[in-house]
Amino acid sequence: MKKILLVFFMILGIITSVSAKDLEIRGKNLVSEKPPFTVSTPSELRFVHSFSHENPGESSLTRVYFFVKSEGKQMEEMLIVQISDKTDPQGAPMTLPPLKPYTEKRLYVKEKMKKGDLEGEYLIQLMAWNPEAPSLQPIVKKGILIPPYWALQGQFQFNYVGEHAVSFRYSKDVRSFGMKVSDDGKQWEKELLSGNERKAYETFRKAFTEMIRSIEIKNP
Repeated sequence: MKKILLVFFMILGIITSVSAKDLEIRGKNLVSEKPPFTVSTPSELRFVHSFSHENPGESSLTRVYFFVKSEGKQMEEMLIVQISDKTDPQGAPMTLPPLKPYTEKRLYVKEKMKKGDLEGEYLIQLMAWNPEAPSLQPIVKKGILIPPYWALQGQFQFNYVGEHAVSFRYSKDVRSFGMKVSDDGKQWEKELLSGNERKAYETFRKAFTEMIRSIEIKNP
């Protein structure tokens, strides 16, 4: 069976714009038309950019959507939703590869989740935003400052009846939890996590797991 790799911003075909109406944010509710699902986000986010690219070798089209929350002009939270759509009706069902952390030292949890017909995998880790990343330049060009700082990130992915592969990447600046935290990555390693760093992580984990458990999918 073919695997549709939800690789972060891998450009395999021609980039084109996509309609924001395919995936709309309404307050704290994210509503997808294709595939049909809804999810509640931890904060009120705003749509800032989207694009799509074809994957000829996999007979699929991938749509990518960016949503952010900012304080003034500086980004505090970011949600990236990536949806791959099967384009060959006769092709093999879509499958997903396992999620992989950036480093095991700052990987806090990696588990599978099942809720009714919804089955997926998620992880929570520490990562660093890179304002120089080409994939984030559309956000920067809109006047939003991306701090080169640590952020807690949650990833979740699920397969929709072999026709769509959906991935969420939600991240939040560790300084936005209202407490003083370390900018030393070692203090964030899972074996040493304590104090305010652990409090920030626990707050993030609760919000992110509530988000993914809020997902409601509709049968085709």
